[in-house]
Amino acid sequence: MAGTDAAWRCTVCAYIHRGPQPPDVCPVCGAPRDAFEQRVEQVRRPARPRVTKWRCLICSYVHTGSEPPDQCPVCGAHRDRFEPIGGEAEKVREAARPKKVVIVGAGIAGVSAAESLRASSPSAEITLVSKESHLPYYRLNLTRFVAGEIGQEQLPIHPENWYAENGIRLMLGREATSLDLQGRTVACSGGESLRYDKLLLAAGAHPFVPPIPGAYRDGVVRLRTIEDARLLLDQISPGKVCLAIGGGVLGLETAAGLARRGADVTLLEGYGWLMPRQLNEPAGDLLAEFVAGQGVALRTNAQVEEILGDERVRAVRLKDGGVYSADLVVITTGIRPNSYLARMAGLEVAQGVVVDDSLATSDPDVFAAGDVAEHRGVVYGLWGPAQSQGSIAGKSIAGIRAEFAGMPQATTLKVIGMDVFSVGQFTAQDASYAAIEQRGDGRYALLVFRDGRMVGAILAGDTGASTLVQKAVEERLDLSELLAGHPTPDDVTEFLRDRPA
Repeated sequence: MAGTDAAWRCTVCAYIHRGPQPPDVCPVCGAPRDAFEQRVEQVRRPARPRVTKWRCLICSYVHTGSEPPDQCPVCGAHRDRFEPIGGEAEKVREAARPKKVVIVGAGIAGVSAAESLRASSPSAEITLVSKESHLPYYRLNLTRFVAGEIGQEQLPIHPENWYAENGIRLMLGREATSLDLQGRTVACSGGESLRYDKLLLAAGAHPFVPPIPGAYRDGVVRLRTIEDARLLLDQISPGKVCLAIGGGVLGLETAAGLARRGADVTLLEGYGWLMPRQLNEPAGDLLAEFVAGQGVALRTNAQVEEILGDERVRAVRLKDGGVYSADLVVITTGIRPNSYLARMAGLEVAQGVVVDDSLATSDPDVFAAGDVAEHRGVVYGLWGPAQSQGSIAGKSIAGIRAEFAGMPQATTLKVIGMDVFSVGQFTAQDASYAAIEQRGDGRYALLVFRDGRMVGAILAGDTGASTLVQKAVEERLDLSELLAGHPTPDDVTEFLRDRPA
């Protein structure tokens, strides 16, 4: 159809491929062809700068025309050895072959972008700037490091020589302090100024600390960096009394890790159950039983009023008057994007740095990815989206058309050894909704329907059917006939598994 493209979305990483057929393999995450689903949408292509002259890269012969010749009449070089020249064509060439690329932030988004950019543009000069002094590492594994499951030497994403071998200048222990969008420079601590043709902001996020009196006493720590983990381990020992504030994934895994180190750990969660954004109360209760088996005491509806002590923490007082003594307090109450540099430079910032589907910001030469980026109103704050955004941003910077369609609105996590999954709307709003539940044998399943179509689900303890369930929600599959027979969640998933692809 004129003016339209077939768009194929990778259901694993949200990469968009355009063409008559999906690719054999996703260029971002490596998912197979059958992981793509078709999305038909109207595409408005940007006007392409007009090219009227082409230069042979072999002998410098100049050809005039809208396309290069099939063969150079001077040296016989093939048409793909011609480059556009002059006026607007220089912009095409610049976009296609960036010379200097600066990546601010060396988390998974920044490293994935460097990997993708190097694969797409062998000639690009890539500088990766990291505020931390350690090699870029798997932040996701910090809680495993705290638990003693892995050593610090197992945290780095790549060995040190990988960066040199791939022509990537790695600047450790250097903080980007300001951006000059007009002059295309990044000022860094130590006085160095880096010039760029394209810039990627992948500066991540910082821990959110609620305005709790006493939150900055000695012995109150966060967990975001290797240094935070080291500080935590320096202060913990068998028998130490530790309070973890916040019952999200990080809080749960940190609490369990400290318990494995022999600490006496109590987890304080402000809501009535764990992970309230991803789970309902029955699923949260099942997770709480599992947490108790990890040696962690749990207190829900625990609203912290003050962290008590002198210079050092001694206890935590709750708003209901309860007081818990503590040698150590860990605050794990979420993150906030590191958007200060972008905001001061004049880029569009809401919760995070606002980006389009190519991960470009309000300045076409500046991109953003990972925890600092806000795409279609969403700041993900999760490993998977950060890695996918970084890879797609690297391709965009290289001049390759690549788009991020948004990750499926689902959460699949392994929390301290227990699998949990949730998708869509899992709370019935009115009589048009119906829900079926199943629990027992350490697992819980909830499927929610509206007018016969599945709109949400929770699986805990056993998430083997998560892909089938997510697809049913996204397709708005009509299951009215099946529901008339009052099926169990197992019956529904068995039906989904057996239906034709």
